[in-house]
Amino acid sequence: MGVNTFTHESTTTIAPTRLFKGLVLDFDSLVPKLLSHDVKSIEVVEGDGGAGSIKQMNFVEGGPIKYLKHKIHVIDDKNLETKYSLIEGDVLGDKLESIAYDVKFEAAGDGGCVCKTTTEYHTKGDHVVSEEEHNVGKGKAIDLFKAIEAYLLANPSVYA
Repeated sequence: MGVNTFTHESTTTIAPTRLFKGLVLDFDSLVPKLLSHDVKSIEVVEGDGGAGSIKQMNFVEGGPIKYLKHKIHVIDDKNLETKYSLIEGDVLGDKLESIAYDVKFEAAGDGGCVCKTTTEYHTKGDHVVSEEEHNVGKGKAIDLFKAIEAYLLANPSVYA
């Protein structure tokens, strides 16, 4: 098994606490509403939704992905950080054991936020995750980020 690590930063004019609430604390209710054409539901299948819990994201019928299961390791609302792993689902295929994410929300000088993500691919055998393979997942994450960002920009009183 190997580990391939990638980092990415996204910036926004949204304050870090608001973005953390949208992308982490209210993720389960926001995403199925904002991305209903792709995501059918998100449910807690083990635990209370906090650290140690397992959540399943179910996708609409007919798409390339049926579901994803994530294990939540950390939800730190004081330091605006979350850590979780993709532990089951179609995207892991036969080359990946899991994918671990560490996401930090930091204040930017303009009152906005820098969202720093470290992604670790835990591979099976000697597989090495290419930049192109990583960019597919990163693109999906950016789409999700942009959807929640647009919602928060359109609704400035939410999480104010």
